[in-house]
Amino acid sequence: MFHLLWTALIGIVVGALAKLIMPGKDPGGIIVTMLIGIAGSFLGTYLGQLVGHYQEGQSAGFIMSLVGALILLGIYHLIRRKTQSV
Repeated sequence: MFHLLWTALIGIVVGALAKLIMPGKDPGGIIVTMLIGIAGSFLGTYLGQLVGHYQEGQSAGFIMSLVGALILLGIYHLIRRKTQSV
């Protein structure tokens, strides 16, 4: 139970930092911010395991979670820019 609460709290912090770092208009409120942070952590874990930084069963640290969230926001901005120009 506390693991889920901790994951949500870290997700909010990572998502909010990613939104502060990435310029532009970002989607949603606190729930979307939390989901971006949590998804960024999953992406950071996957990328870290892909390059051999993390072993099987390890999860991403704070920095890799932030990198993953920034990548997700960057993808969002690219998609949003393409749909606006069409």
